[in-house]
Amino acid sequence: MKVRLPLLGVGAALLVLGAGCDRFPGKPTSADVVIKPRDVRDFALIYSQICAGCHGVDGKGNGALALANPIYLAIASDDTLRRVTALGVPGTLMPPFARSAGGMLNDEQIDILVNGMRSRWARPDALKGETPPPYAADSPGDAHRGAEVFGIFCASCHGVDGRGTAKSGSIVDGSYLALVSDQHLRTTIIAGQPERAHPDWRNCVPNRRMNAQEVTDVVAWLAAQRSATPGQPYPTARLNP
Repeated sequence: MKVRLPLLGVGAALLVLGAGCDRFPGKPTSADVVIKPRDVRDFALIYSQICAGCHGVDGKGNGALALANPIYLAIASDDTLRRVTALGVPGTLMPPFARSAGGMLNDEQIDILVNGMRSRWARPDALKGETPPPYAADSPGDAHRGAEVFGIFCASCHGVDGRGTAKSGSIVDGSYLALVSDQHLRTTIIAGQPERAHPDWRNCVPNRRMNAQEVTDVVAWLAAQRSATPGQPYPTARLNP
């Protein structure tokens, strides 16, 4: 004989079973759901995955520029930070990260990076009321004058010929110059590298600041030291007889 359960009883049983589903062992929680890269909105996560390998944990540098340098953030505008992040720097190790340029970040994520750097690492008093040379050069440099300026501001650490001293390494190494842009050289001269005890434009020589043209001229002299074939120790004719 078939037993027919009352419809009310069946409905109640289903409600009880449904209520207990959330307690089944092994059910994924929200923390177990994989977030799609395009949906990440956390600065720390984006920075750690995209930037930290080159720019260091907490922006303190790891071969590439230290982004947590307050002077760098004082001279580089938000538009500059967005542009460099989105489009990279051609001819250097800085690749483009915007999806429109072949990278993996959307515009919102790039803004999160820029705003996160500002909120965490910028300091309103970084310049102490002084006006630094502009981020970008506004006139051509003169390599001849740059050699003289280098002797005044840089030679005590990098040597009279730029090949290094006990204080600091070579600044004219061909492989190094091949991997950095003129803007990188300019930024380093102005903002310094605090993680390496490299002074900024105010502190290379006591009581003597570098002016904008002096910075431009030193960059021109350094650029003139680039080799046409960096990393190649022998003449081309010997490699290809």
